[in-house]
Amino acid sequence: MTSKAEGPLRGIVVVDLTRVLAGPYCTMVLADLGARVIKVELPVLGDDARHSGPFIDQEGQGPVSGYFFSVNRNKESIALNLKSPEDREIFEALVEEADVLVENFSPGTMHKLGYDWDTVHARWPELVMASISGFGQTGPYRELPAYDMVVQAMGGIMSLTGEENGPPTRVGVSIGDIAAGMFGVMGIQAALLERHRTNRGKHIDVAMLDTQVALLENALVRYQVEGKVPGPIGSRHPSITPFGVFKAKDDPFVLAAGRDAKFAVLCEQLGRAELAQDPRYTTNPLRCENHAALKADIEEALADKTAKQWMAIFKRAGVPCGPLYDVSQLMRDPQIAAREMLVELPLPSGSTLRTAGNPIKFAGDAAPDHRPAPALDQHRQQLLNEINAIQTSRRQK
Repeated sequence: MTSKAEGPLRGIVVVDLTRVLAGPYCTMVLADLGARVIKVELPVLGDDARHSGPFIDQEGQGPVSGYFFSVNRNKESIALNLKSPEDREIFEALVEEADVLVENFSPGTMHKLGYDWDTVHARWPELVMASISGFGQTGPYRELPAYDMVVQAMGGIMSLTGEENGPPTRVGVSIGDIAAGMFGVMGIQAALLERHRTNRGKHIDVAMLDTQVALLENALVRYQVEGKVPGPIGSRHPSITPFGVFKAKDDPFVLAAGRDAKFAVLCEQLGRAELAQDPRYTTNPLRCENHAALKADIEEALADKTAKQWMAIFKRAGVPCGPLYDVSQLMRDPQIAAREMLVELPLPSGSTLRTAGNPIKFAGDAAPDHRPAPALDQHRQQLLNEINAIQTSRRQK
């Protein structure tokens, strides 16, 4: 079985047992990079995400889940019941031709199905297998169910998010699922590289909770060095100032000028050059200590011009700044368009829907073609034909 797409992973075949978000995000990125991804779903119901909104009305064809559509492009779908002997035979024929098997069931489920790592590795020693779960394949929590909200809370992310002295706040995107998906892609590609040297597959074990710990940046070190538990501080940075959201005459926008030289330029452009010599602000540590007073001084100076006017001034002077977009503004930005970060995919009705593109670009390569998320069991006959052709060819040899 060969990949039908261009890209660095062309020729890699992935059998995808995942559903909802973390696993499908992982396999979507692999598909974007050129792998052929064959999505194995439950008969009738399919991936749980097919039943999650928002739904797109298809004029007599039934609703399509925008949730499912957004993370399953460039894949093929076949519906198989892995408890059925006939369907298991088809599944195993697919795995026989695959390079990678990805699953995000609760730990222990693959063992019950007869496809745990030890069994799979003994039968297909070159196969790379990735397991993405809430808490991983080991440890006291391995069998507990987990959702994005749970791992954001347990991983410390929520304790750092929100306004100062405010309640813990969930990050506005499913960072627990998406981070696990991204780390899954990295692990799979590393295992494929090692397989090239050893001809042996590996089992990648990615836990959503682990990925949240990995994203904590400097919070762990700050706690140990300062002896204080870090908490939410709004949009500002704990160790770089000024760095955050500032209000102009009309709208807020962001400024990031933590280095002393940039801070001096910022003050000059604000018409407040004396601020750079203020004893409270002469170094970054002092500015962090006096962040509230500095924010008030900066916003007092910003009050006489609009955010757009200030950003034009700061950009000419080389001061890092940017607008505070909502989703509708983001979708109209020319830089987003130039980077092809919105992929237009056709819907069954003939209309189109834009989803987020792949941020990994390869210099000199043309933008890849993208296929919409598949209908449930859409590629069944095509895949069965391929399997039959492969098996016939082997028998003839």
